[in-house]
Amino acid sequence: MNKIGLLPRIVIAILLGIMIGSVGPEWFVKIFVTFNSIFGSFLGFAIPLIILAFIAPGIGEIGKGAGKFLGLTTGIAYLSTITAGLFAFLAAKSLYPIILSTSQGSAALENPEEALLKPFFEMPIPAPMEVMTALILAFTLGLGMAVIKGNALKNVMVQFRSIVELVISKVIIPLLPFHILGIFANMTYGGQVQTIMSVFAKVFIMIIALHTLMLIMQYTGSGLLSRKNPFKMLKTMLPAYFTALGTQSSASTIPVTLEQTKKNGVREKVADFSVPLLATIHLSGSTITLVSCAMAVMLLNGMEISFSIIMPFILMLGVTMIAAPGVPGGAIMAAAGLLQTMLGFNETMVALMMALYLAQDSFGTACNVTGDGAIANAVDKLTSKKSDNLQEVKQVS
Repeated sequence: MNKIGLLPRIVIAILLGIMIGSVGPEWFVKIFVTFNSIFGSFLGFAIPLIILAFIAPGIGEIGKGAGKFLGLTTGIAYLSTITAGLFAFLAAKSLYPIILSTSQGSAALENPEEALLKPFFEMPIPAPMEVMTALILAFTLGLGMAVIKGNALKNVMVQFRSIVELVISKVIIPLLPFHILGIFANMTYGGQVQTIMSVFAKVFIMIIALHTLMLIMQYTGSGLLSRKNPFKMLKTMLPAYFTALGTQSSASTIPVTLEQTKKNGVREKVADFSVPLLATIHLSGSTITLVSCAMAVMLLNGMEISFSIIMPFILMLGVTMIAAPGVPGGAIMAAAGLLQTMLGFNETMVALMMALYLAQDSFGTACNVTGDGAIANAVDKLTSKKSDNLQEVKQVS
């Protein structure tokens, strides 16, 4: 089963979950519910470790040796990510009342927890620390490693990140389809799945449209700055888009992104530095997906949705995306802690977010890497008259 891509596994899991929840006896459905309970506890244990393992060394690596050039690239990437999140918020706030009927809103899942089956037994796995504690500790260690001399702590954190990457790629991601299967089996048994699947389809279409519009905005701005045809630039980047669509990994797409970025006229030294860095820190497509999906899940559960609630989440998401590892689904893993602490998501809501996000993860990744070419072009134009010695800049991958 591991030879099958993650997206097909998620689709199969959803379909099997609906089938089992429709025809399976209660005791059979509760087997999957019990697995969900244990796996959910493990996810709660792992989330602070994921945040600490990826944010701390990520900030530490980004903060060294690149000066103003790094600051410019990072600043534009963060601005792009925040703009994408705000764009998704405004679109969802405007469109959800139209494309999602009132019956799919706060009344759609009345008493959702009471309708779901309970597990045979529970196995609590306490987290080593609170999510917010992990965030603050990660920022503190990351900023410290960026300033102090010596690499001892940084090497330890990089090795720690490698261990957590293995946990994600070898344990969490392979078991995630079974977790989603159980969630959908339980929701189907409780009579909730029809509403959720209807929302899924409409939100999915909206997200793809937002990705397209975001890329047009990015290349229009970059093209105006450099006096290049934005649509011609975007067409040149299509091989990177379709490569990311297949690999679901920004890191795996770097060689193609790099080649196409240079074909758009970006100086070789600028491209060689900015593209690997942006593959790590620029996730505008993923942010659009996360914000759109989060608001849909909040709507399903009758939660308040306002600018004052979503905007702090977007601002933190822009930083936390540095923690997204180079594995499919890494962004939602890194963002799960924020969903819980800032938006008040419970286990079921986080699982729904994972299903929504992973169903279109490849499209979000494709938007991310294609947008990298626009930012690299902007950085090239803004630094073309400066005396930055790019040969001294170390690549950050």
